Amino acid sequence: MHLGCHLSISKGYEEAGKQALSIGANTFQFFTRNPRGGKAKEINAEDVKKLKDIMVEHSFGPLLAHAPYTLNMASHKERIWEFAKMTLADDLKRLEEIPCDLYTFHPGNHLKKGVEYGINRITEGLNEILTGNESTTILLETMSGKGTEVGYTFEQIKEIIDKVKYSELMGVCLDTCHIYSAGYDIVNDLDDVLQKFDDIIGLDRLKAIHLNDSMKDFNSKKDRHEKIGKGTIGLEAINKIITHPQLKHLPFLLETPNDLEGYKEEIELLRNV
Repeated sequence: MHLGCHLSISKGYEEAGKQALSIGANTFQFFTRNPRGGKAKEINAEDVKKLKDIMVEHSFGPLLAHAPYTLNMASHKERIWEFAKMTLADDLKRLEEIPCDLYTFHPGNHLKKGVEYGINRITEGLNEILTGNESTTILLETMSGKGTEVGYTFEQIKEIIDKVKYSELMGVCLDTCHIYSAGYDIVNDLDDVLQKFDDIIGLDRLKAIHLNDSMKDFNSKKDRHEKIGKGTIGLEAINKIITHPQLKHLPFLLETPNDLEGYKEEIELLRNV
């Protein structure tokens, strides 16, 4: 099982790889740049090479790069939309130098313009950016449905993918907290939820899972992550997710409210389960 968590690359990619090993992880997620801003860390070729060596030696699974929270591709505001396009394009260019071929971003908020407007805005931006020559798979993250979020139903995700010219570059990162809050009952009907995903999007598009418990109730439309086994999803349901025949080959990335030691404990718990 490829299991990891969100780690900082502020001290370099090699250091992030070492941190992953120190907590029993064999993959990790990282922000491509400041999550609340736009600045990106300069890439050091030797640092990247050392991370590659760690990944090979310890049989790491796929790493996952995460776009900053400030990226809103669904916005009607030109300045925000242009920033989102510039950021995403720069991230994809930088990822060609890093041993990471998965990149996820929150589809965005339509800001009361309507879901269809948001979807069209997202796909227009992606179609301006993508050339078809990228080696990175761009993952749409499933959302909880709070506020004016886009991407909280499988149908919305599917519509975005279908409208992207180079749709072969598109995939999905499924967040367990988000889809449970959005109304997909992965606690009592996991097989049914996966069947719906397959029927609408296709399980071949699912490339990574954000593994989070939830502070909020089912179908709450709230996005509040909880530590594994401490929330409304619970350890039993999470165990079924990580051992499911259609999911167990995927990288699982923890985004629970934890420090490094907390992540280590959760990874040990999940491996023992």
